Amino acid sequence: MTPARRERLLTVLQRRQAGLTVVLENVEDPHNISAVMRTCDAVGIQDIHVLNTRIARHKNWGFKSSSSANKWLTVHNYDHLETCVAALRQRYDKILTTHLSSDAINMYDIDFKGRLALVFGSERDGVSDELRALADGNFVIPQMGIIRSLNISVACAVTLYEGLRQRTEAGLYQQQSLPQAQFDGLLGEWGFQEEDR
Repeated sequence: MTPARRERLLTVLQRRQAGLTVVLENVEDPHNISAVMRTCDAVGIQDIHVLNTRIARHKNWGFKSSSSANKWLTVHNYDHLETCVAALRQRYDKILTTHLSSDAINMYDIDFKGRLALVFGSERDGVSDELRALADGNFVIPQMGIIRSLNISVACAVTLYEGLRQRTEAGLYQQQSLPQAQFDGLLGEWGFQEEDR
């Protein structure tokens, strides 16, 4: 591994944000999932969660749209809602779902500096009632047009870049966020040898 490549990978890992994740519930189009993966990598999210309770697990992602981002992410797959939510509750303080409802908060009112899981639902039905019942609240992306929804990958990107803005202002990208065991494990997965560290 060249010194420049080693430095690049170390810098990326040091900026990964353990306190922010994305959950994709029953998203049907693998290209949407892979586009979300690309955005997650871009904003420093390491762990994403894919929940399939109404559709079969995806055998692969749309590699063209992900630019192989899945290679650099930790993807957690679930077939059961309760298992997914239990795993999220162990690592995150709040679970917020995208849902147009009277009690939904504006995306810009979310405190992205905390430990937060953001749930995006299927292209057709959105987040399920069952998952919304187990979440801590709903949020919406403000829109001024006739159509009141965005493509899931676009909605995710818009939301995560607000998270990036808030977390950057708070200095959260200036310190290692991943637990040391996860950090070291990813170094190994990414091809670091002891002499590379």
